This record gives sequence, structure tokens and C-alpha cells, in this order.
Amino acid sequence: MNKKSLLFCLVLIVGVALVAIGASKLEAAPIKLTYSNFFPPTHIQSKLAEAWCKEVGKRTDGRVEIIYYPGQTLTKAKQMYDGVVRGMSDIGFCLFGYNRGRFPLMEAVDLPLGYPSGKVATKTANAVANRFKPEELNDVQVMYLHAHGPGLLHTRKAPIRTLADVKGLKIRSHGTTAKVVKALGGSPVTMPMPELYQSLQRGVVDGAIYPVEVNKGWRMAEVIENCTLDLSIANTSTFYVVMNKEKWAALPDDIKKIILQINKEWIPKHGEAWDSSDEEGRKFMLSKGRKFIPLSEAESAKWKEIVRPVIGEYVKGAKAKGIPAQEVVDYTVKVLNEYSK
Repeated sequence: MNKKSLLFCLVLIVGVALVAIGASKLEAAPIKLTYSNFFPPTHIQSKLAEAWCKEVGKRTDGRVEIIYYPGQTLTKAKQMYDGVVRGMSDIGFCLFGYNRGRFPLMEAVDLPLGYPSGKVATKTANAVANRFKPEELNDVQVMYLHAHGPGLLHTRKAPIRTLADVKGLKIRSHGTTAKVVKALGGSPVTMPMPELYQSLQRGVVDGAIYPVEVNKGWRMAEVIENCTLDLSIANTSTFYVVMNKEKWAALPDDIKKIILQINKEWIPKHGEAWDSSDEEGRKFMLSKGRKFIPLSEAESAKWKEIVRPVIGEYVKGAKAKGIPAQEVVDYTVKVLNEYSK
């Protein structure tokens, strides 16, 4: 072999080696996904979401890398769902109630049905979604759902013991809770949670309906005085974790299988976290000298009766949209009662 031939062979071998190394690096490059969440990074629900991202990376041996954006740093709360559909983020975490009317079937879960805990609410939300497979969620890949503990009425000044005490108060609420506030005689004011603290502090609103955990998780106990234990009409808010449908479809089957398994494990984690953070919120409230005000049995019955039309209104409106509304409500109540035992 002459020198020219030898040089050619060496160049060829080096070239093939470089191509092979380059191909190997390309094969080893992780699949990068973005995850947007409206919760602040310090909130337990945000920490759980971030832990989910890390768990996906761990179980896929680094083949998937999820870049986490908490605190509305990528998309705002009301934009979260559409942001996933349009690819502004690959994964999004928010709640259906921020887009009222967009998710008519899932709104049934948020009705004032008397939820006792986040664990029960989370099981109920997933049971309803699995049973009815809402068409309204067909434009995304649902990872999983979860829901907070009893949503209760909090006020910044006067304690609420009767319906007369609610009349005329401006109460932050969204979705179904806005209708509940109106039925109770208050004036509903819609705003996302990140805006509530200053609105209460400045007197823009007189109160809000939210789970007790918010008193610590969002430090609302610093600007409210009372919580009314209106448990007979306690609502929940259903949260979603969804993924862009095209991005999901592009994932290898083995990675999909891993993520689906992690999703199953994270559902009860969120339910338990809602309840443990409710307890933390209760303790934080008491440490600030705030008060919990129970309703009398008779007053509680009045509240339950006066908000009953909210459920009827939902059935009528959802039915007009082609939703088997009464069946959905009946099933929601059924599983809620079963899980509450």
C-alpha cells in the first residue's frame, strides 16, 4: 500500500469514527420538555410538581429532562391550558376554574357538595374523569388530576355566622364558587390567587373562598381575620397536569409507560399534601390569632338549601352543551360519599 492509499485509509477511518461519535452523542441527547406551573416554588404543590419532573428524569435514566418554571414565569394561570395546547409549554399545571365554561363536564366536581378532604376530592376528580372521559380534554394528554380540601369562606374583618353577615360582601371566587357567593348574597370578584393577598390587604375584596392551606401556602392568614366552617357546602377546585398532545405522541413507548406509572403514584401524593398543608394552614392561622367560626346545625342547613339551585343551574347549562349532566352529578356524589366513608 502506497503512502497516498495509507493516508486515504487513515482519513476515512478518522472520518467514520467522528461520525460514529457524533451519532452517539445525538442518540444520548435527552428529550427536553418544559413544565409551567402557577404555584410559587415554595408551595408544597409546586414542590411536588418539581419532584415529578426529577422522578421522570431519574426513571428514564436521564433520557428525559424537564425544565421546571414555577410562579407563572413561563405562562400565566389563565393561559396555562392554552399554553400547553399551543406549545408555549410542553406540560402545564393549573385549575379548571380559571377558565370558566371551558370545561363543562369537569365543573361538576367543583360544585358545593360538601368535600371533607383533599384526599377524597382528588379521588373523586380522577374517578369522574376516568368514568366520563371528557371530550373537553381531547386537545391535550392528561397526566393526572387532583383537588384541594374543603373550600371555606374567609373574611378580613367581620366574622360570618349567618347568611345576613354575607350580604353585600365582595368575595374573591371563581367558576362555581362565584355562583355560590352570589347565592349566599355576596358579590363575587374573580381574580387569580397570586393577586389575592394585596387585594385583601387593600380592601379591594372583603373575603375569599379557598382551602385552609392557602393561609400558610400563600400567607393569607396575614391579611384575614376569620374562617367560617361552612362544611355542608364545601367545594373543591380541580387541578390538572396536562401535556402537549404532539409532544406526548412523539415520546418512545417505554418512556410513556414510565411516565404513566409515575402519574399513578403522584395522584395520592397530591391528595395527602393538600390535607397536610390544610393542617399547616390551620396552625398558622391560630398562631396569628385568627378565628375559626363553626355554623350552627340550623344555619348550616340553610346554607346548603340556598346553594342547591347552583347545582340545578349547572345541570341545566351543561345539559344544553351535550353533557350528561345529571348522570355526572349523580356519579360525583356517589363516589364522593363512598370515598368519604
